[in-house]
Amino acid sequence: MYKTLFSLVILVPLLGACGASIPPPTQRLADAQSATRSARELGANNEPAAQLSLKLADEQISQAQKAIVDGDNKRAESLLVRAKADAELAVAQSREKGARIAGQAAVDNSAAQETTNYNQGAEK
Repeated sequence: MYKTLFSLVILVPLLGACGASIPPPTQRLADAQSATRSARELGANNEPAAQLSLKLADEQISQAQKAIVDGDNKRAESLLVRAKADAELAVAQSREKGARIAGQAAVDNSAAQETTNYNQGAEK
């Protein structure tokens, strides 16, 4: 009886570990790659902060692909979550630069319009 119980205590966790392997995180890989593509399209390579975030995302995707090949899907999934977050940060940083430029253009246009109005006789 003890021998059977001992065998079960040893074998069940081993069998569970084999059957519970994590599948390759292909969807996370696609999501991270899509986010990096979006960042590039928004001009992340032209903004230093966004460029750094994009570089980190690219490196993490490369490491994740290597981890998938090595069968370390848990590590790959973790890397891909971080890669997507960094790519999304690059997107936000790229958009922030565009918003800053648009805001400055609006201020400049407003000042020009104010000058035009004043020159046409409008009061301040």
